[in-house]
Amino acid sequence: METRTIVYDEQLQIEAYQFVGIMQKFPNHFHDCYVVGFVEKGNRHLSCCGDEYDMEPGDMLLLNPRDNHTCESRDGQPLDYRCLNIDADVMVRAVKEVIGCSYLPNFEKPVAFQSEMVESLRTLHQSVMKKETEFLKEELFYILIEQLVKEYTNNQPLLKSRFSEPIKLVKKHLDDNFINQISLDSLSELAQMNKYTLIRNFARSFGITPYQYLETIRVNHAKELLEQGLSPLEAAMLSGFSDRSHFTRFFKSLIGLTPKQYQNIFKGKEDE
Repeated sequence: METRTIVYDEQLQIEAYQFVGIMQKFPNHFHDCYVVGFVEKGNRHLSCCGDEYDMEPGDMLLLNPRDNHTCESRDGQPLDYRCLNIDADVMVRAVKEVIGCSYLPNFEKPVAFQSEMVESLRTLHQSVMKKETEFLKEELFYILIEQLVKEYTNNQPLLKSRFSEPIKLVKKHLDDNFINQISLDSLSELAQMNKYTLIRNFARSFGITPYQYLETIRVNHAKELLEQGLSPLEAAMLSGFSDRSHFTRFFKSLIGLTPKQYQNIFKGKEDE
């Protein structure tokens, strides 16, 4: 059964496409936007700008605006495919945020075979499809754009490395205000640097991105509240999480247990 799902992210201003069980052959066409995608299952024969490519799971598609292309299945098997469509003006703004100057990048090849970057793309795609928090999506987006520019474009300027004392101020702000809603915009304003420079320098300084650091602080605080007997919902709300489902998902990814499982284990220790 074919399913085609499209989600538009108003914050990032990008579209996420998810095609499952697709048999369709696509005729020669082009897009006015950048397309960054990957094959999840199945395979595809791609003809792009006069060259031929055979794509399999783990391969990444990189189309510039107006790259004409056709594609079809190689063996008659259905295709599972994911992609992000990024308008040129959105790409220019993102590249300026990352690189420090405005220009349109140009992907050298339409296919990156068995790219390690597929996992980063998959994570961002899932966060858009699931409508994750703005902070997380924005961070993932800028990291992906920087990776794409460095690895797959042929006209990138030199990437500038900037380190600054305000990074410590950002860390202290996260430590002191984790129970409040915090945006990447507010941290950028606090540090007086653009958002991607902040993410990169924070990660270089502390080995973790600002979003990961914030969520880890929140989980550690929630653990203390669970140990005190508060319900998972109360622990989530008092630790800065916007909803219980997000709290449970991140808690389990970090601790390996759901909040309730963690609390039950802790109670068991007290009863011994």
